[in-house]
Parts: sequence; structure tokens; C-alpha cells
Amino acid sequence: MTYSSSAGSVLLVDDNADFCSMVGEMAGASNCSMVAVDSIKAARHAASKEEYDLLLIDGSLPDGNGLDFAEEIDLAAHGKVAVVTGDPAVEAAAQAAAVDYLVKPVPADVLARLMKDAHARALRRDSDPAKPLKGMVGRSAPMQGLFEHVRRVAPLDVCVFLHGESGTGKELVARAVHDLSGRSGRFVAVNCGAIAQDLMSSQLFGHERGAFTGALQSHAGFFEQAEGGTLFFDEITEMPVGLQVFLLRVLETRSLTRVGGSRDIPVDVRVIAACNRDPLQAVESGHLRADLYYRLIEFPIEIPPLRDRHDDIPLLARHFLDRLNERYRTGRRFEPNALRRLSDRAWPGNVRELSHAVQRDYILAEGDVVTIRPEATPPRPIAGSDGSIRFTVGMTFDDVEREMLLRTLASCNNNKRQAARVLGITAKTVYNRLLRYRSLGWADDNVVGALPDEDAES
Repeated sequence: MTYSSSAGSVLLVDDNADFCSMVGEMAGASNCSMVAVDSIKAARHAASKEEYDLLLIDGSLPDGNGLDFAEEIDLAAHGKVAVVTGDPAVEAAAQAAAVDYLVKPVPADVLARLMKDAHARALRRDSDPAKPLKGMVGRSAPMQGLFEHVRRVAPLDVCVFLHGESGTGKELVARAVHDLSGRSGRFVAVNCGAIAQDLMSSQLFGHERGAFTGALQSHAGFFEQAEGGTLFFDEITEMPVGLQVFLLRVLETRSLTRVGGSRDIPVDVRVIAACNRDPLQAVESGHLRADLYYRLIEFPIEIPPLRDRHDDIPLLARHFLDRLNERYRTGRRFEPNALRRLSDRAWPGNVRELSHAVQRDYILAEGDVVTIRPEATPPRPIAGSDGSIRFTVGMTFDDVEREMLLRTLASCNNNKRQAARVLGITAKTVYNRLLRYRSLGWADDNVVGALPDEDAES
């Protein structure tokens, strides 16, 4: 049978073949697709990979109590949950679990009503303009607004400027814009802070053979590689100001000239730029040309930090754990209080920091239960809107040093030498600390950047 895109999805957890067959026929007649499993372990795996509009769970399963599994389910992530049993004695417990309670044999009209409700939920979900985009997780109001902005701008041929703190997922948003744009070309991401300045012109615009020493053959730059697609400039304020003039010309004329070349090459590329600092401050400080800024900011999108989408923390944590389970073929789950402990924390590193925390606790898990260990969640500083940081009693000196260095780097637009002068240390010391933080998962390659060419001691 072929189901429409708005078919209701049903997860049946039952080891009775006859009952599974009957529910399957009812689902098919009600424009619903059904996945049937016969154990709690298989049900956990299925529920972690898909969102279901209806879950029918047998109260007695080979590997445990179906009601216990029903209590684990995130009711916000799925639709209606119903426990099916032949033992009326569990009715009170089932009602306490905030799920429906059905006694076998289940009347056909009751099943039909459940299937109708599942199909109706699927219709509402598929027509929801604020539903999550591919690769992005969130149900909070700020994320719903973000999804709506992405959907509206994606099909249009305008530049998009993304502004958000480090770790908020700017590249994910850029990829979502590309995926919904209908463009057939590639998505090419360029980290402007990770390319040597003397090579950036060649990397962006390409070069002809013999253009400079070592140019043994012609090379197509990022613009040509993204032909018909999207070119994403991450940390645009790290691009040398002199090169920004040539970028502006390409955006205005939709053509480029390779280094060492003389012919104009037409390009059809959608440009998305991003930075983690206030773009107007970058213009005022001279890191970003005003004319380029106003060309790029045809449609600005602000990406909310995790502190402004606090309700998404449990959803994100489950998402990261699900990805780890899928990658390593495990079935680990959070302990009962894990999500509350994660929600109680401050996350100055945003979604990236949360992802690293879940990964650490996954690695340290005993058996299939992931525990959020107290030593893995030390007190964290809170950043003020005026640039100050409030440290709390209980933080280690390492924590204080790390947060002060990373915050200072962010305020200096990741300029290692400037941050070193502010902190009264050498750029080499800054880099050595960042290498250590990267090895521990506290900083990524975008922050570490290139080795400074100074030989001062650390």
C-alpha cells in the first residue's frame, strides 16, 4: 500500500502476532503506516529514531513491563501513548503515567479512533511552518522563528547574513538554507580564519598556471567549485580587508578573474556569510568594510544562544545520545534525573558544549545507563551583557583561566595577538592553551586557527 506524505505513523510494541496483524490492517485502512516490534529494547531504538503519532504498547513484554517504557517516553516528542493489557489491575498505574489505558480485546471502534487521531496529528505536523529543519533540533519559540525565516529566504536569490555566538550552529543554518533553495550546485563552506592570508585570494577566486611560484597548473577557486550552489563564508570578519574589495566586486558583477588571469568568468553562486561578533562593531573597528556589510546583509538572521532556548536542552541531549547510539550500535539511555541536571546547567559554549558533555558522559557510562556525573558538571561562569563574567565558588583555576581566555578571544574576534596583549601573555601561550582545550573537546579548529609565528616561551 502507498501512503501519503501525511500518513500517521504508529509504533506497535507487542509480541502477539494476531494482535499485530489486526492493528496493521486497521492502520492501513486509516492511512497510517505501522512499525511493529516485540520488545522494549527494540521499541527504545525505534522511538529514538522516529517521531510517532501513536504508540501502542503491550503491558507485558518479554524483556520488561510496557508501562515502565511508557513512562520513559518523551510525550512532547511523540503523539498519543496507549498501554494495552489484559490485566485491569494496572489501570490506576497507567492513568498515573498520563497515557491511555486499553484492555484486550480492544474494540475495533476504539482502534479506529486512535488511528484517526494519529492521521490528524500527522496532517497538523506536516502543515506546521515551524517544524524543525533537517539537521536542526528545537521546539522553542526562538527556533520556530528561525525555521520560518530560513524557509522564507531559502528560495530567493539574496545574500544571507548569519549572526550568532560560537557554538550556536551557524553552518547548520547555512546548510538548511542551501538544502531548501532548490539550487543544484554544491554547498561549499569557507572558514575565513583558517586560511593563510597570502593564499586566500587564490583559494577564493582560483589561479592560472604560472601565476606564482608553485602554481604548476590552473586551479578553480571556491566560487567556481560552488557554481550553481551556495558559498558559505564563516567568520567573514577574519577575511583581510584588502580582499573584501574583490569579494564585493564579485558579488556586484557576478563574475571573477582568476589570479594571474585576464578573462572574466561568470559565476552563479548564492553567498551566505556569518560571524560571531556584532557585525556593526566589526564595521566600526575596521574588520569589515561597510560597503561589503551592506551588500551581505540583504537578509539577516540572528541565531539564538542556548540560554534563550532553554526548553530545547532535553530534546538536544536526546538527539546527541541517539546519534552516538546509532554510530556505535548501542542502546544507552539517560538516567531518570539526567535531563534535569543538564537543564540546570549554564551553557556558555552553547549547543557545541552540550554535545561534548553528552559525549563525555556517554563514554563514561556504566552499562546502558548514561549518568550525568557531578564532576562532569562543575560550576560555570555567567557572562553579563556588558562583557563581564561572574565566576562562582567551586570553580577550579583551570576553569577560570579557560573561560577568561575563550571569552577574551571572542571579544577580540579570535585575534590571538590582541587577546594576548589584553591578558598580558604571549600569543604562543594563547595557542598552547587552545591546543590543550581542543584535545579535551573544549575548543574546535575554528577557535584554534593557525600557529602564531612568535617564539616567546609559554
